[in-house]
Amino acid sequence: MSKELLPLGSVVYLQEGTEKIMIVGRGIVFIDQDTNEEVYTDYMGCLYPSGINPENTIFFNEENIDKVIFEGLQDEDEERFLELYDEWEEKLNTPKKIIE
Repeated sequence: MSKELLPLGSVVYLQEGTEKIMIVGRGIVFIDQDTNEEVYTDYMGCLYPSGINPENTIFFNEENIDKVIFEGLQDEDEERFLELYDEWEEKLNTPKKIIE
């Protein structure tokens, strides 16, 4: 069964958040600034409606989402992505960043 990830373009509120976040990436592997180690998160987002700003990228996980405002496009390509994402995540040797 495929992981339940929101599609690109979805807009959400994070827990205790006051600004809308648009999902612009999924399965993002990056160097954590706090630990200087490689980690991954379910999502990468930007503030909506202002868009991508490299100095204000937001990394978060499914469990950090409080409310879905809008769901992005879901088609057969999205279904295939989710299938491949499951396989990628199972083989990944990078820990998932816990965001509180």
